[in-house]
Amino acid sequence: MKPLHPNWKDTLYTRLAEDDEGRVCKDISADACYETPGNFIHTLIANTLSSLADKLASAKTTLPWLLLHLGAPAWMLSLLVPIRESGSMLPQMLIGELVRRQPVRKWVWVWGGTLQGLSLMAMGWTALTLEGATAGIVLLFLLVLFSLARGACSVAYKDVQGKTIPKTRRGRLSGWISAVSGLAALGVGILLSLIQTDTSQRLYVGLLLLAALCWLLAAWRFSRIVEFPGATDGGANGLAAALKKLNLLRDDKPFRRFVIARALAMGSGLAAPFYIALARDDLGSAISLLGLFIAIEGLAGLVSSPVWGRWADHSSRQVFAIASALAGLLSIAVAVISWLTLSPTLAMAVYLLAFFGLGVAHAGVRLGRKTYMVDMASGNKRTDYVAVSNSVIGAVLLLTGLAGALAALISVQGTLILLGLAGLAGALMSLQWQHVSG
Repeated sequence: MKPLHPNWKDTLYTRLAEDDEGRVCKDISADACYETPGNFIHTLIANTLSSLADKLASAKTTLPWLLLHLGAPAWMLSLLVPIRESGSMLPQMLIGELVRRQPVRKWVWVWGGTLQGLSLMAMGWTALTLEGATAGIVLLFLLVLFSLARGACSVAYKDVQGKTIPKTRRGRLSGWISAVSGLAALGVGILLSLIQTDTSQRLYVGLLLLAALCWLLAAWRFSRIVEFPGATDGGANGLAAALKKLNLLRDDKPFRRFVIARALAMGSGLAAPFYIALARDDLGSAISLLGLFIAIEGLAGLVSSPVWGRWADHSSRQVFAIASALAGLLSIAVAVISWLTLSPTLAMAVYLLAFFGLGVAHAGVRLGRKTYMVDMASGNKRTDYVAVSNSVIGAVLLLTGLAGALAALISVQGTLILLGLAGLAGALMSLQWQHVSG
């Protein structure tokens, strides 16, 4: 039973999750259900802080500018996003084996978050003390450490969420995380748009240190989650045992469909730089517009994520399908529009509106597939699903990134059209997913 006089966490949980319909904990234990309000709030705060840290130390904005400011070779810029994304995904089958052996898995996230914070602090030190290629190599090495720690957090988080948050409240939780972090990103974008002419080294170092502080605070808050011990069976040792998990792709048809659709829908995240590239070609001074684009992206997450989250609690596959289709159609439309001759005012309005729509769609794709992933399995099987899925997507992301880079050399519009068509195919594929939510 809940206490007669609810504390602030109970009250806030009731407002955010609308938990006034009695027992909704059909898939977690009674003890875990009792701790749900506090765990919901702790998870919300921790992940909001980590999401804000990602905006402050983005591999798409802050780190490229920092490398150029330090005089690092330009070719290093092309390694930032692949390392940031794939580095956190590729090792997850092996990381998953290590996570499986932990009866309480929140500490994997806590140590992973702490390592990410320390890595960002080291990046700040690098920016103050090193220059040129040496600074670039050290930053890339630190980014590898950061990404590996992020991979551990990714595997552990979904499993902890599956043990501590009821199935019908996970989408809402993810929605609020995206919304609050979107509000923070909106503020960051507005701030950057106001100080965009400041190329001081201190600005970049300050962003990195603030991001590091966010990660350390997130790790502390995540440690407050009350997680009861779970199963540890099946945690075999070694890479060979981890690679055997790839058999899931062959033997588990629903999971295979999920992975294929997720791979096809990657364009919702990969397309954003191409939107900005086309806007720069048409409007000029893309850097001066960067803060505005960041603000627009944050606004998109802020207004759409709670809606996507509530919808995902009823049908996460519908959310994924509609959001993936929206991203695909927008990318194709932007490619076609870029061939037209528009006035600067109209072109700016079109690109900003399209970027807002892409942000809405990407939020839906992320919420839909994350909620579906957590709901489609339980226990160690969920950990296997997360590890295999992320590892495979990491490899596909590397290949897609290389192919996209080559295609972009020929035609940015052609690349967007390919990503858009893939998104539409992913939407169709997801309609074949089994219904698991609710």
